[in-house]
Amino acid sequence: MSKFYPLFSSSKANASYIGTQQAGVLMDAGASCKKILDSLKCNDILDSAIKGIFITHTHSDHVKGLRVLAGKLRIPVYGSETTLEVLEHSDQIPPGIKTIPINTNAIDCGGCEITAFPTMHDAPGSCGYRIHTSDDRTCAVCTDLGVVTDAVRNALTGCHMVLLESNYEPDLLWSGSYPPELKRRITSKYGHLSNQDSAELADYLIRNGTTRLLLGHLSPHNNTPELAVTATVTGLQEFRVNSDYLLGVAPVETQGGAVIF
Repeated sequence: MSKFYPLFSSSKANASYIGTQQAGVLMDAGASCKKILDSLKCNDILDSAIKGIFITHTHSDHVKGLRVLAGKLRIPVYGSETTLEVLEHSDQIPPGIKTIPINTNAIDCGGCEITAFPTMHDAPGSCGYRIHTSDDRTCAVCTDLGVVTDAVRNALTGCHMVLLESNYEPDLLWSGSYPPELKRRITSKYGHLSNQDSAELADYLIRNGTTRLLLGHLSPHNNTPELAVTATVTGLQEFRVNSDYLLGVAPVETQGGAVIF
């Protein structure tokens, strides 16, 4: 049975594993190689189970451990053509490692069929991923986007589970210590989703077949798990949590545990 393993999720480090304990794929590599491998070991997943690394975009909290990890495991790196070009030019792809651009067609890797969709973010070639597992379940990784486009909605529609960004609570952000230009960047159409933005998308997803939501990429300065969950539950007042849908928050760093979808 394929499962979703949220290994790291925050504004500091992001990585998830989707698949079985024998084979699957890694989404992003935003922690050090050692921490990623330790997190997999914590979930009883061997290093050899990772058949490919899929990068959503080039910000450091998503690629910090990429060069060392890909070099150690000797596995291909996937991403949009623009993302891969930036990674190669910045020497974040080790010599001899194959890079495979994601276009409009699905790619088979680690027992999964994976499709990319574009996201609005201030990184060239930014994307999310929809993953169809060998046991006919579908999940998606959708973080780091300033607005929800039609392409995003179309890609997420019908997914059984979605890792959904719920980055900040507006009141905390605007009253906080971040400089004004950073606040404007976060709230722009190339920034991040607020708790309320996330709740609005969650309502659409539940109405279209999603039954499991995992809130992720929470800011440690401008959000809390409690605020994110409250906003989502409030936005889903027509539905009953733990009955019509299941809701969780991805851990900053895994202590072991997976989401069955």
